[in-house]
Amino acid sequence: MHHQPLSPHDSGPPTHKQPLTSPGTPHPSTPPPTLTDTDTKPRDRTREYGDLRVPFTYRVPAGDEAEAEGWPASLANFPLGQWTADARRFYARGDMGADRARQLEKLGMVWSHFDVAWEEGLTAARGWAAEHGHLLAPLDATFQGAKVGIWLKNARAAARKAVENEQRRAEGLPVESSAGALTEARRGQLEEIDASWCPAWPVTWQRCFHLTRLHLDAGGSLPTAAGDVVRQGEDLGQWVRSVRLGWDQLTGAQQWMCEHVLGIEPAGEDEKPKPRTSQADKWAMHLTAARQFYEREGHLRVPRKHVETIIVGAADGEDQEQRHVQLKLGAWVSNQRSRAVALSPERVEQLSRVGMRWS
Repeated sequence: MHHQPLSPHDSGPPTHKQPLTSPGTPHPSTPPPTLTDTDTKPRDRTREYGDLRVPFTYRVPAGDEAEAEGWPASLANFPLGQWTADARRFYARGDMGADRARQLEKLGMVWSHFDVAWEEGLTAARGWAAEHGHLLAPLDATFQGAKVGIWLKNARAAARKAVENEQRRAEGLPVESSAGALTEARRGQLEEIDASWCPAWPVTWQRCFHLTRLHLDAGGSLPTAAGDVVRQGEDLGQWVRSVRLGWDQLTGAQQWMCEHVLGIEPAGEDEKPKPRTSQADKWAMHLTAARQFYEREGHLRVPRKHVETIIVGAADGEDQEQRHVQLKLGAWVSNQRSRAVALSPERVEQLSRVGMRWS
């Protein structure tokens, strides 16, 4: 008994002739497929490629190529990509029977192109994580040509948007749009790979934390200097040093993780580099030296090589130790005289008050 042609939205044998493709799409040159043929095409694609993500222009090969790939001769030149796209359209508008939808889903059908892109990105992310042991990929990370780093960056942005939307709802504020926000289901898929994939702080920081923990778990000692230990391109010694010196800039959670998981302690005051002196502070110190010289000598005709020593950290500074600072006052005065036109009126006046001769 011969069956009538079956379009992707049918769930059983048709009772009247129906088109294979959507309106306006020409039929293939070969006779329309029967019910059995239509079932065979996606199944053959799944066997060959493992999925039903078929390019729109894809046709079943013919001749020797078809034989080599295991395609039945009766399917030669069948427009499977076109047929699959029609199936998605029928499904989207609710015209596909539930049985037919389940059959295609078992064969790996993904109904949305956005879902296809997500599944492809998720597959690449799983592969990258399997190789590296985490999902904290740098921006330029790839897996078999897929740009995993960029994909994860976009996924984190979508996750943060979802969190922001939830916070606005909880506060009774309007949410402009949920478009682009990561769903709970998709966030769960990524957390199954690596629960720390979307930290509240920079990904680079979390990656170094993870790699340092792996290094310690393997029996290594905590690296404390740049170049001590490098893993996956990250200098863990340099990272540990930056954590210790920048302890006050970390969140409470980061401090707890570093102290209780890695055994890192904040740097002592004697280990911290001296703060850089600002240009305003340098001016103030040299002006103090010039005033000190003027009050002692009665003029500001300072020899070019003269060095003036001043005391920094006066008695009224509660937490400052007094220290002696030597300044090359002669060279500084000469430089200010030569660049007088670039000085502000306020600074010109300050120097004039301590005996500066501008010519």
